Amino acid sequence: MLVGGGHSHAIVLKKFGMQPEAGVRLTLICTDVDTPYSGMLPGYVAGHYSFDEVHIDLGRLAQYAQARLIRDEVVGIDRDSRKVVLKSRPAVAYDLLSINIGSTPQVAQVSGAAGRVVPVKPIGQFNQRWLALLERVTLLRGPLVIAVVGAGAGGVELLLAMQHRLRQVVQSQGGNADWLQFHLLSNSDEVLPTHNAKVRAVFQKQLQARGVHLHLKSAVVRVEPGQLITQTGAVVPFDEVMWVTQAGGAPWLRSTGLALDPSGFIEVNDYLQSVSDPLIFAAGDCASMVGKRLEKAGVFAVRQGTPLTLNLRRAVTGLSLQRYRPQSSWLALISTGDKFAVGSRGMLGFSGAWVWKWKDWIDRRFMAKFDDLKMMPMSMSSTPPPSAIKLSEDESRQAISAIAMRCGGCGAKVGATVLSRALGALHPIERDDVLIGLKSPDDAAVVRVPAGKAMVHTVDFFRSFIDDPYVFGKIAANHALGDVFAMGGEAQSATAIATVPPGLESKTEELLFQMMSGAIEVLNEAGCALVGGHTGEGRELALGFAINGLIDEDLQAVMRKGGMQPGDALVLTKPMGTGTLFAAYPQLAAKGRWIDAALRSMMQSNRLGAQCLRDHGATACTDLTGFGLLGHLVEMTRPSGVDAQISLASLPVLDGAEQCVAAGIVSSLQPANVRLRRALRNQQAFVDHPRYPLIFDPQTAGGLLASVPAGQVQACLQALHALGYREACVIGKITAQGDALEPIELAN
Repeated sequence: MLVGGGHSHAIVLKKFGMQPEAGVRLTLICTDVDTPYSGMLPGYVAGHYSFDEVHIDLGRLAQYAQARLIRDEVVGIDRDSRKVVLKSRPAVAYDLLSINIGSTPQVAQVSGAAGRVVPVKPIGQFNQRWLALLERVTLLRGPLVIAVVGAGAGGVELLLAMQHRLRQVVQSQGGNADWLQFHLLSNSDEVLPTHNAKVRAVFQKQLQARGVHLHLKSAVVRVEPGQLITQTGAVVPFDEVMWVTQAGGAPWLRSTGLALDPSGFIEVNDYLQSVSDPLIFAAGDCASMVGKRLEKAGVFAVRQGTPLTLNLRRAVTGLSLQRYRPQSSWLALISTGDKFAVGSRGMLGFSGAWVWKWKDWIDRRFMAKFDDLKMMPMSMSSTPPPSAIKLSEDESRQAISAIAMRCGGCGAKVGATVLSRALGALHPIERDDVLIGLKSPDDAAVVRVPAGKAMVHTVDFFRSFIDDPYVFGKIAANHALGDVFAMGGEAQSATAIATVPPGLESKTEELLFQMMSGAIEVLNEAGCALVGGHTGEGRELALGFAINGLIDEDLQAVMRKGGMQPGDALVLTKPMGTGTLFAAYPQLAAKGRWIDAALRSMMQSNRLGAQCLRDHGATACTDLTGFGLLGHLVEMTRPSGVDAQISLASLPVLDGAEQCVAAGIVSSLQPANVRLRRALRNQQAFVDHPRYPLIFDPQTAGGLLASVPAGQVQACLQALHALGYREACVIGKITAQGDALEPIELAN
């Protein structure tokens, strides 16, 4: 398990993707799906690079390495049970753990700093504040004071990059660049104290020439609204403060029991292995090598990637580890914001525009390693049996059982012990109308239908399309509940059916627990009781639910497909594009953030949206799933006896969906859906629109498609947006049926 997406782990993922290890599964846990390369970040701030040029796409890289990607924040490690504790989902088990999470600015150590300064790390949060500052400067009409605390290479480089970019922005808006004032504060008596005198002199000259106010021997001891108080008693005013100093280990490391140095970094030996736990490794800024003082510089994190990969391989296969010997001196190329850079190595110092070009070439070559990803052939990249790794005697017996010829029929059921342990840790809600449920040993559930209510039945089942069982469980449950919500029903009970690949009992148990934990969270939130199910072995992970719902017996509250009325507005509550995106995903043709946004959309429940549509008089409704927009619209217009007009330009689409269909990447179900194009009137007028293929795109856990009376639609949209359906919009209107046989007309 890899915690953190730093430089070292990016290299581990690339190397495991190039050469998979038999029987080994990688799991990556990180908060951001895009991780910045520190060497190019100042260039991004200065405006020389785009976001994508300086960020490693961890989603795509994890897919290349066939690693499970978990997006969450780590808050602890339970070393006794070998689990990583996460902020917003169940803890995840590990056999071997590696940590590469960088350092954390210790702003809490300075009175008043928290909430008033912008730490450079984590980078994701810094980028949001940086973009906000850029926007603020475009409207600037007077002085703005920016302070940077920390005069090491990182602080100086960031200040000069910011100054270069912000002056350009102000000037481009017709303002005066001299409105911008910059202050650099340091507790040291010189800038870049870890570099030689020649390098320090170059930057001292640069700062002076650019009018930067330099405050040396001026440690910040207190932050007050709009001003920094230094140890000398000086007061430095500010409008924005960037904090690039006093880095330490992440606070949660203190609760792990691992040996830490005085700054809170994990103490590791020459093998990059924790000195207090041989099952835990660490690299990059979060690690402190015992007996060696290494600067917190990206060069070490990059260099540690290869020996870390080697020792993880050797540790998991039971081989002796190999020492990592860091270099005694290293090359640092530090930019000045304006395509000029300074080189520093030991006592050497050199500078010029040519150094920037050299740095740019080195940085781009490094990043190209993570852009040029080609999937290994299945015969080479598939994971061999677990007998290839070092196992205990008991695990070896389990492994032999796991890879033996598998039975069919009831012999393919998951073992009772594994099943009971996995489900025993789950806590489905209890309902008074569930008379016999999951916790009873009976053969079936018994559920009461309350007086005046009718039962709504639906079922959905599909194989997993992502490698995170927890997220898959949430999406599968959301998808199954969608039909009940779309009809205006209340979900009452659910019966699960799951298939899991055969394997070691401990891994099967963990897989089931994670998947059903995600599902239970969604079912519980919907007030739906899990009352039973069936779990068996299969080639692929799959999950589905039979859902029972309740609705008023007189059926007045049912939102059916056939109730559309001419003049109604056609509303879609969530963006489309999951089919093409997840067709692109295994081909490494989708950016990680595209997939991340799609998963967030798929995990959003339709429950509140359906209630909102019903409250605003929706005349017909369905959830958008496998037949795509056109298929489901045909299902609604035909029984309603109406036509529909839709605007392709108005369709809400997920990021990356247009790019994927433009590249010819579509779902395997798309050709079947395209056959419905005969329902289109004047089809030729629209085939060239970039969103035309998306009306055939099959959706998983898609939004609600509904017809809403024109007089109610604006209030309905406002309510939907307030409920979190931010991309809900009108995509067309319902018209009276014409003489043509085709019931649907597209309009721009």
